[in-house]
Amino acid sequence: MDIKYMERALELAKMGAGHTNPNPLVGAVIVKAGRIIGEGYHQIYGSHHAEVNAFINATEDVNGATMYVTLEPCSHYGKTPPCADAIVENKLKKVIIGLKDPNPLVAGRGIKILEDNGIEVVTGILAEEGKKLNEIFLKYITTKMPFCLMKTAMTLDGKIATYTGDSQWVTGELSREYVHQLRHRVAGIMVGIGTVLSDNPSLTTRLQWGIGSDPIRIIVDSSGRIPLEAKVLNIKSKARTIIATTEKVDKGKIKALEEKGAEIIITPVKNGRVDLVFLMKALGERKIDSVMLEGGSELNYSALQDGIVDKVYAFIAPQILGGNTAKTSVGGQGKAYMKEAISLNGIDFKRFGNDIMIEGYIESGGIS
Repeated sequence: MDIKYMERALELAKMGAGHTNPNPLVGAVIVKAGRIIGEGYHQIYGSHHAEVNAFINATEDVNGATMYVTLEPCSHYGKTPPCADAIVENKLKKVIIGLKDPNPLVAGRGIKILEDNGIEVVTGILAEEGKKLNEIFLKYITTKMPFCLMKTAMTLDGKIATYTGDSQWVTGELSREYVHQLRHRVAGIMVGIGTVLSDNPSLTTRLQWGIGSDPIRIIVDSSGRIPLEAKVLNIKSKARTIIATTEKVDKGKIKALEEKGAEIIITPVKNGRVDLVFLMKALGERKIDSVMLEGGSELNYSALQDGIVDKVYAFIAPQILGGNTAKTSVGGQGKAYMKEAISLNGIDFKRFGNDIMIEGYIESGGIS
């Protein structure tokens, strides 16, 4: 029964995806006499947490009930009062927790408050599922660096475009719909200047089931080549645009970009380009907890080389293009030996129509 109710709490938590960043996804279920009498989830950043929403939605007195919550209740004042105090005040008998919170402001303090007030606490129920659900939060809260997903879409022979540069579309409609769901979940989407010049993308979220949240647009442009007419500088969207560049760019161009509403991040030059590690730290300082990399082959290679990628989504379409000059998903110099290959673990497979998606974590990163 513990697993059953925690599974429901996890289902509720997922409903907040894309709305709570940089807070975690949390769901809570209140059970009394074998019946669910209250449910809640963290709906939006700055609003009530899951536990409080469960109390608000309770259909009867919660005194003596058990709460199932996917993440340790908070113990500090932030945007809202501590949830641990609310649980004590509502006189619950038992709290079953999926995952302990690694946030230094919580880190066991929530559990201690409950136990000090005579509330029985059980932890570790579906903890691995809780880790995966909150992989973005867990990386960001412990390192202050964004969780980085790399998305690629390729043919069976590894091509992301034809030799002429045509790339619309490699994968089918179902795959593209899922990518928009991923965009909705992350705080930012990053592309290189090559993608902007060749595709002129909007980098917005378009979902069949509703209008999703647009991620912050992050353009890596070492030399300031972005045209002032680019869609990312002129799109009507609440999300802002960040241009990551270097001191190589003329100050006049910087001023013109700022007048377009773009935010500029100037990084040191690394191998003639933007320092991606410096950039990720700068994004983290701006409370950007997650970035989806949808760059071209060169940016993908640089990101992998610099070790900023945590997770990969690789879509493979049953098509063959061929062509010695047709670009692959990862370019650069490449590895000299097979033993140097970057490996993935925690592999999962999904099918979208005729396309196959491989999902996995970079072996040196992930959620372990």
